[in-house]
Amino acid sequence: FPEMGSNPKLALVQGTLNVVMKQNVTLSCLSEPGSPPVRYTLFKHNQQVSALNRSDLTPALFTLTISSASDVGEYKCKAEYNNSSDGKYSNSLNFTFIEPISKPVLSSPTSQAKKGQNVTLSCFSENGSLPITYLFFKGKQNISPQKTMQKREAAVIFLFIDSLSDFGTYKCKANNSFPNNTKYSNAFNFTLAEERSHSQPLIISLGLILLLLITGFALAIPFFIIPLYKASE
Repeated sequence: FPEMGSNPKLALVQGTLNVVMKQNVTLSCLSEPGSPPVRYTLFKHNQQVSALNRSDLTPALFTLTISSASDVGEYKCKAEYNNSSDGKYSNSLNFTFIEPISKPVLSSPTSQAKKGQNVTLSCFSENGSLPITYLFFKGKQNISPQKTMQKREAAVIFLFIDSLSDFGTYKCKANNSFPNNTKYSNAFNFTLAEERSHSQPLIISLGLILLLLITGFALAIPFFIIPLYKASE
């Protein structure tokens, strides 16, 4: 009688568990020790995908092409020995799709600032597999640690406008696990807000008072000045 082996081990020998469309992956299934021949069957969500017979102690290799969303998910393999009605199942491997990120958008609630003001910048990629990592730049120099977002939300940094050099050009970049897929944002510039003179409100107030005096004097002419003039004649 053939010797029954241990539960087979399902391993990834080519490719990654995070897959892109049209990617090839190769899975290895092996039960040891055990006496051949062995029939190895690969399952996806309990549906048979492929089966191979091995007459020696070499693993069964299954090559798959991930061509649609139905090809991702949980895979297992089963080892069955000749003249045995029972089989043993392996560990599972789970494939997930990764999507490239879209160009991030760099924005701020305000585009105008003055020296001594606190401002914020946010960087956001609308599409792409999570997590997404963001990095902020002014010119070519990064100005913050990397921010890795596990949710579909913007990365935000806080800046203090301390001098005119802080009004330079800002950008951010984003990337995820999709290979060779770093994207840079639009450029963003803060403009210097015009500061009002401290004497300007005083001048406006004096002008209003003068206008009220002139208006009051004009209204008083028919009622007080003209009668007094006639009375003196």
